[in-house]
Amino acid sequence: MKFNYQARDQKGQAQVGVIEASGREAALQILSRNGLFVTILEQEGKDKPFYARRLAFFDRVPVKEIMLFSRQLAILFKSEVPLLESLRTLSLQTKNINFKEKILQISEKVEGGTSLSEALSSFPAVFSPYYISIIKSGETSGSLSSMLNALADHLEREYTLTNKIRSALMYPAFVVFIGIAVLFLTMFFVIPNIVKVLGASHQQLPLATKIVIAIASFLHNWWLALLLASSASLFFLFRYMRSPEGKKIVDTLILKVPVIGTFLKTVSITRFAENLSTLIAGGLPIVQALEITQDVVGNDAYQKIIAEAKEAVRKGSNISDVLLQYPGEFPPLFTQMVQVGEKSGTLDTILLNIVDFYQKEVANTVDSLLGVLEPVLIVVLGLLIGGMMAAVLLPLYQSVSF
Repeated sequence: MKFNYQARDQKGQAQVGVIEASGREAALQILSRNGLFVTILEQEGKDKPFYARRLAFFDRVPVKEIMLFSRQLAILFKSEVPLLESLRTLSLQTKNINFKEKILQISEKVEGGTSLSEALSSFPAVFSPYYISIIKSGETSGSLSSMLNALADHLEREYTLTNKIRSALMYPAFVVFIGIAVLFLTMFFVIPNIVKVLGASHQQLPLATKIVIAIASFLHNWWLALLLASSASLFFLFRYMRSPEGKKIVDTLILKVPVIGTFLKTVSITRFAENLSTLIAGGLPIVQALEITQDVVGNDAYQKIIAEAKEAVRKGSNISDVLLQYPGEFPPLFTQMVQVGEKSGTLDTILLNIVDFYQKEVANTVDSLLGVLEPVLIVVLGLLIGGMMAAVLLPLYQSVSF
């Protein structure tokens, strides 16, 4: 946040300006360190009306911002720019105001003698335990620059995959939206007018026409109740899905869905391999690396397997010994590669090779799914809308013919 200040220097000369800091106390400390005696310090824009203030909903930090922050910090650190100066430089370049404030707070903590990993841990909503563990590992081993690069690579891969899936789903979502909009307009505006014409003709209506008219009449009379009921149902459904019990059931069932289940298994395996590889390469003990990976992988079924592997490693067994018991979740090829890595002591390198293979599989699966999904959606919506219109227009055609 920004503060307008008036101060005097050690010679008594007045100075006026604007300073950026995480809070009032931090601004006072910065000005004091620069030999200024503050007379007035006011937060800029504090008295703005409520509609002009920044909403907390928009204060979240996008993954792209964290990814760019990691990459730029790695470059600055590799160029031997001091950490404190690097953080302040990045705070000036960051456009996200909320993230800018957090970087400033981190730089203040670092300036006060706090380690970077400890300063980052003050913002768990922005920096995950995985992120902080990698930074801490880099600080311990003296390879913070390479760890920051590894983090940036990881975040870029995650961002690219998420963006690819999101972009690929835009067209099917658009088709579904248009289909629902056409059905809505037809049910509420077209069919009621056609019903008036059919009622005036007093002709016997086909069964399909009666069904369509009944549905349209029901929706027209009860649309508000249906909207409220569906909204409440979705709210409680999503809330249940986020609960531990609901997440467990959904994560288990969704892996059994044809095609989609296979795709999600590949995504989970890729995340498991990539995160574990990065953590092991960073020098973390395997048990600790598995514990962090368990939280990152996402799916409850895989979290249980990783937790079992963690306990097995703690007792002296290998990860592959546990994975062999779950051929449905971990393909034999994956397990064999892990086994080879454990025996040769190159588990991190082999896991990275696996990641490259499975990332290509994920990309190909997304393209294949969308290649099938798009025409199927168009055909289904076309048949639905076309069938409905045919059922309504058929009596009109018959009345005109006779």
